[in-house]
Amino acid sequence: MRNNPTEPEKRLWHALKGKQLEGFKFRRQQAIGGRIVDFWCPRTGIAIEVDGETHDRARDLARDEVLHDRTGIVVLRFTNEDVMNNLAGVLLRILDVARERNHPPTPMPVPAKAGMGRRGRNAGAPSSPEEGVGGGGTS
Repeated sequence: MRNNPTEPEKRLWHALKGKQLEGFKFRRQQAIGGRIVDFWCPRTGIAIEVDGETHDRARDLARDEVLHDRTGIVVLRFTNEDVMNNLAGVLLRILDVARERNHPPTPMPVPAKAGMGRRGRNAGAPSSPEEGVGGGGTS
């Protein structure tokens, strides 16, 4: 399948490859949950399928729901016509879902030592993400 993609798959891959979509890395023809999806973004848990006329939409959606229930993977489905006639809209939809599902781990606050300073137990805790742990603020 990877060696003989459809024209819509080629067009979508051209737009997704090389981390072009805000740095999100996609793979082609990835085996996931006993099936092969057209595109896969491991960082966000998004699988993308480009459906032609031969797809049974009801059956595909049921399989997608089972995959999501078992693994948390979200399957985005687009028709060949979507990709060929509205690639920008398809990419915006993918990007919206990728941004929504791209949650980096929340840094854990460093526990304050009892009796530090006038504020007591919370003396060492940062008051905002810009201060202290993982914030990247200035000192």
